[in-house]
Amino acid sequence: MAGQDLQASRTDGTGLSWRVRLALVLLSFFASGVVWSTNQLLTQRFTETTQTRAQVRQALITGNLTSELQRSSIIPLVLARDPKLIGDLNAGDFSQSSQRLIGYTEEIGSGQLLLMDEGGRVVAASDRNRIGENRRQHKAFVEALRSNDTVFSVDSGDTAAAQFFYSRKIESTGQNIGVIAVQVDLHKFERNWAGISDAVIVTDSAGIILLSTEPMWRGKMESEALARTSPDSAIRRAIEATIDWTHLPVDPYLSGRGVLRSEVRVPFRGWKMVTFTAYSSVRERVNAVLALEIMAFAILLALTFYFLSRRAQLRSVFFQRESAELRQLNERLQREIAERQRMEKTLQVAEQTLAQSSKLAALGEMSAAVSHELNQPLAAMKTYLAGAKLLLSRKRPDEALPSFQRIDDLIERMGAITKQLKSYAHKGGDEFRPLDVRASVLASVQMMEPQLRQQALRITTGLPDNPVMVMGDNVRLEQVIINLLRNAADATGHVSDPAVDILLAVGDTATLTVRDNGDGIDDLDELFEPFYTTKAPGEGVGLGLAISSGIINDLGGRLTARNADGQGAVFEINLPLMEEEIEAAE
Repeated sequence: MAGQDLQASRTDGTGLSWRVRLALVLLSFFASGVVWSTNQLLTQRFTETTQTRAQVRQALITGNLTSELQRSSIIPLVLARDPKLIGDLNAGDFSQSSQRLIGYTEEIGSGQLLLMDEGGRVVAASDRNRIGENRRQHKAFVEALRSNDTVFSVDSGDTAAAQFFYSRKIESTGQNIGVIAVQVDLHKFERNWAGISDAVIVTDSAGIILLSTEPMWRGKMESEALARTSPDSAIRRAIEATIDWTHLPVDPYLSGRGVLRSEVRVPFRGWKMVTFTAYSSVRERVNAVLALEIMAFAILLALTFYFLSRRAQLRSVFFQRESAELRQLNERLQREIAERQRMEKTLQVAEQTLAQSSKLAALGEMSAAVSHELNQPLAAMKTYLAGAKLLLSRKRPDEALPSFQRIDDLIERMGAITKQLKSYAHKGGDEFRPLDVRASVLASVQMMEPQLRQQALRITTGLPDNPVMVMGDNVRLEQVIINLLRNAADATGHVSDPAVDILLAVGDTATLTVRDNGDGIDDLDELFEPFYTTKAPGEGVGLGLAISSGIINDLGGRLTARNADGQGAVFEINLPLMEEEIEAAE
């Protein structure tokens, strides 16, 4: 029984092999037929498309060229009857003639206009640089005098840069008094032809090339132009490979150098246009499509062989892969469960650590704030004690008494600062009272006077004559002003002429501006963040502006900062003015 199964297996294997071979042979013949027919069809279609595109482009170029010539031919006829130009020629006054020609040029969009007297001298022109030229021997002047109609001429002193003119003589009382000529800018078409892939030439009735995409061809016969063009030129190589369209072989594109030469007559004075269109792109486009077809058949062949010969093996591999994926999924689930348990334990520890860190951070911030705000009164007390000691040593006790009084005021201020910092930390506030901002500014400047005088800092104050009343806390407001003055003093420490301007203005709000001439502020976004400072380690902890901003916010105002236009930084305190009813009640 086992032998019969094995024999059947061999028979099935042999039959499958013959079927695969037959399928491969049939698929190969089918693919070859499709590729061959596609090559013939696409080659013919792309060739016809290229030829049609060349003919359409040729018709457009011829139409534009003819339209430009016809439009320019009317201009001399109109201007030859212009009474102003006739009057200028009779009077010999051409002061306004050039400006009139410039206006005509801009109005009708023509080329350059030239007005010549009976001697051929240019007396007026839309291009003033050409005034004074002697064109007595030029065709545009000579042929215009000989004819009673508008004449077209080609002035080619240098045949490589031919100029095209329509000209007509101007008569007055039956006598020739001058010639009006318009230069037709046909070379602009050459500039437009530079953007196409064809080589274009325009010849006159004698076969001389007047316009061309190749500058070296101008002024020559077609055969001479092709002989002179550099062999390294891409156009020259295309022209050398030109073959007659009527004698093209069945597939002339294998060499990639077939070029179509097309000739059409321009309906103007026997001119004609010749274009050379390369067919090299046809083979590239056909080959691209054929390559896609061959690739598609190759993929189809591979898929056919794969499904016919590997069907049973794929089924076995599928079951094995499914079993392996189930085992991997089970192991991954076990690892994720263990990892989640570890993460939960770690999260509990992290939460405990974070809670402890938050307590320590709050304690450190309060300690740093107290230290920062008490440094200023302590420094002032040290200065007053030194002054009082010096006065006592010189037997001048009466003069030392004010210093002790100021020290007593500073001690009271330190107590108030401690109270205010505690209130700030607990987000609480004291009862506000009406206060004059001017008095707070003067008291703050007086308190900072010893430190500022030691630094030779020049302070300029601008205060209004009338009181500026706001609702607030005098001690906290002075705390903010002193902090701003101290920061200004630190910012101008290295300046040769340090200065601070304090300006108090009254509008919709009370605006106090403190400006210094230091280096300015590098990072305005983080300026009011706690512990942000630009000072060296040991000189500050970065809490002054954060505390000051909080104080002003508690007072209902706003503290802002910006860089000055010239040099330094500007801090502005905006506080709401006290209402008139409250002020009257006080």
